[in-house]
Amino acid sequence: MTVVLGADLGTSGLKLAALDPDGAVVAESEAGYPVDRPRPGWAQTDVAVWRRALDDALAELAARLGGRPVAALGLSGQMHGAVLVDAAGTALAPALLWPDDRAAGELDRWRDLPAGDRAALANPLAAGMTGPLLAWLARHQPRLVARAATVLLPKDAVRATLVPGADPAVTDRSDAAATLLWDVPADRWSAAATAAAGVDRGMLPAVLPGDSVVGTAELAVGEVPVVVGGADTPLALLAAGTRRGVQVNLGSGAQLLRPGVAPQPALDPVVHCFADAERGWYAMAALQNAGTAWAWVQTVLGLDWAAFAGSLTASPPGAGGIVFSPFLTGERGGVAGPGARGSWSGLSADTTREELARAALEGVACAVAAAMDLLGPTGDDVVVLTGGGARDAGVQQLLADALDRPVQHVQVRSASAAGAAVLAARGVGLQLTPQRATQPVVAPRQAAVLRDVRERWTAALR
Repeated sequence: MTVVLGADLGTSGLKLAALDPDGAVVAESEAGYPVDRPRPGWAQTDVAVWRRALDDALAELAARLGGRPVAALGLSGQMHGAVLVDAAGTALAPALLWPDDRAAGELDRWRDLPAGDRAALANPLAAGMTGPLLAWLARHQPRLVARAATVLLPKDAVRATLVPGADPAVTDRSDAAATLLWDVPADRWSAAATAAAGVDRGMLPAVLPGDSVVGTAELAVGEVPVVVGGADTPLALLAAGTRRGVQVNLGSGAQLLRPGVAPQPALDPVVHCFADAERGWYAMAALQNAGTAWAWVQTVLGLDWAAFAGSLTASPPGAGGIVFSPFLTGERGGVAGPGARGSWSGLSADTTREELARAALEGVACAVAAAMDLLGPTGDDVVVLTGGGARDAGVQQLLADALDRPVQHVQVRSASAAGAAVLAARGVGLQLTPQRATQPVVAPRQAAVLRDVRERWTAALR
């Protein structure tokens, strides 16, 4: 039986999934890699490292597929970042990644844009986006920029290594709209932002639908058509099938996504407005610190997940007055700024380990609720929960109480890779819907108590 492949290029690892025509994941493989940090605040990876990871994952997957034919491959990629390539698509330097903040000083170029041009970008300013990183390269490495034919997003740079001979200067709108080089209301590259980056318009790639076939690759699984692909967050949204309301993806960070929004100019927005993997738009409020903060707390307190999550029953709501701020690495604005840091406050000589753990769980839930407030009124729809951090029944109840909304966990295996497989299937004329496992809807039970917890948390944050 034919399968379709989706590859998700993450910041620290690549995941590959094979889906059958029924949307079931029949085989998976993974390959990890480190992020190179040659200086404080820098984050980069050689494209060759990504390609080796993909080759390793493909070889492992080929053995598991047992000769089943592969119809197509789609790529999902971490958003933002910048990769300079030559006319053949060969990377000229390491890819600069979204956590890289070397371009923080370049953001003044965007702040100085005329109000109309800046409002058309309709997104908060972040140093790790493609435009500011490109501006940094133009200022500090002008000879390198002069050698480059185009700037690509991470998944596009990997795809260029797969289909030699095809035009590498291609991306899709879900990635293009997240560069700070995109005119959101006009749905095209922004001439003003491109000028702010200090580069010629000709360096920007063509924008094609994510399901467009760009060529055929010789892979460990045979000759395979390759489609353009898309950005990881909207592809996870596509795989989950969320069309209305809000989806909360709880992983290392947390992304709150509202699909189906209408793009509007916004001079100083607190939430992002990005193109989805099809023809629409979604709003996003993002937190960098969620599961990563919980993992840190588990390490510090010496708790496995069962004991950590068990604090929700071992300690009453409010954690004895303890408040936890989860912002160990700062934030992107909106809920908190780059200078925010993590903390426990309200400690006493009677504070228990269970209270510290519960406060940490509540702190992230409060941050998610604060991010939800940024999205505005959400109607009466059930909040869709995705991601590994929301699998636990106690966490689901905590989120329902903190949000004062019913929630439902929807599990899609390898969601971003599955979304990439959907685009790959469409590119070769197939229809594919990833299988989804839904848990029961969880209604709020202690919303009033959690409202008091949120008020304390907000006061401590201020």
